Amino acid sequence: MTDARLRRGRGSLAVSFFVQGVTFALLVTRIPAIQDQYGISDGLLPAFLAAVPILAGVASVMTEKVVVRVGPAVVLRWAQPFVLLALLAVGMGSELWHAAVALGLFGLAVGALDASMNMLGVSLQRAYGRSIMLGFHASYSLGGIAGASLAWVGAHWHLSLFVSYLPVVAVLLPVVIVGSRWYAAGGDGPVAEPTEPGQPGEKGRGIPFRLLLPLCLVMTFAYIGDSTVSNWSAKYLQDVLGSSEELATVPYNAYMVTTLLGRTVGDFGVRRLGAVAVVRGGAVLAAVGFGLVALSPGAWVGIAGFTVLGLGLSVLVPQTFAAAGRLFPGNSDAAVARLNVFNYVGFLIGSPLVGALGDAWSYRWAMLVPMLLVLVTVVYATSFGARGARYGGGHEQPRTVDVG
Repeated sequence: MTDARLRRGRGSLAVSFFVQGVTFALLVTRIPAIQDQYGISDGLLPAFLAAVPILAGVASVMTEKVVVRVGPAVVLRWAQPFVLLALLAVGMGSELWHAAVALGLFGLAVGALDASMNMLGVSLQRAYGRSIMLGFHASYSLGGIAGASLAWVGAHWHLSLFVSYLPVVAVLLPVVIVGSRWYAAGGDGPVAEPTEPGQPGEKGRGIPFRLLLPLCLVMTFAYIGDSTVSNWSAKYLQDVLGSSEELATVPYNAYMVTTLLGRTVGDFGVRRLGAVAVVRGGAVLAAVGFGLVALSPGAWVGIAGFTVLGLGLSVLVPQTFAAAGRLFPGNSDAAVARLNVFNYVGFLIGSPLVGALGDAWSYRWAMLVPMLLVLVTVVYATSFGARGARYGGGHEQPRTVDVG
């Protein structure tokens, strides 16, 4: 594989992450509009929302089997346009069953897309021989900010979902179709920790769940934290801290911006300090953020807490995928597909967990639960590789190719 092909593959995959960030933000930030368009009751809405991550988890497991035959690039090449068309379908219907079908197809396509994107990212990082995974997720965060901004424009001008979605899909669909020409897998490049013959990381060997379990738990806890912010930050600021409705929109935007910032500089941190130190630091920062939110005397301290949360949580998910690739270098696609399922497990658990604790106890003290869960990551940080697995800063592994 030539250096130029790897660089093009890296660039096209970053675009894919960006487009997915835009697409997902356009869906989740317009949920009230979707509910109104289809007449979905408050009681039925959780079932519709839960169906998306459940079907995505099913598709992620199926993707593990498919990529053995066709490779993750082919899956991504088909899944991403399908996600965009499913988003457009969500905006087109009027009957309840239209929403069920469109959201179901969206969930299935997203599961395949998330799994295949991260498979390619792990593969390219291995070929590069240094940390680049956080950069891909930074592109996703940037797309999320762009998508949320586009959704605000649609809501502000009272545009229908179809009118809001159509120009975005019309622009992004050709971009991903053309960009998919340059998707590239890195192949078997250098790995952080070589395995001995017969060990689980060896090519062709299985994936013992006990070795993958710590990473699955970290992924779940990270997404419980993320879903807590996305679903409860505005309500918490307004109902608990007494902010205005306008000010209550600030925490999630601040969280997204600092998530982007953390992921933008995170690869440099991994190269200098190692994955273990970065993950531990991120977990501690996230816990401090949740603590500030729980104990905040007013709205601005609460906003500061959500801001710190973005910096802390930003590094956990990308590094969890990267760790799976290092742990199972000969079977990383399967490891990523299985790990990706726990993305959706955390999403499913997080919002109902905080909501139930808030109703039964207090929303202020409910914030301590994700704080404690994310602190568990400090214990499991050793699963992210030895201190020498830095991919840069004088600690790079020997490379089979030299890429930009």
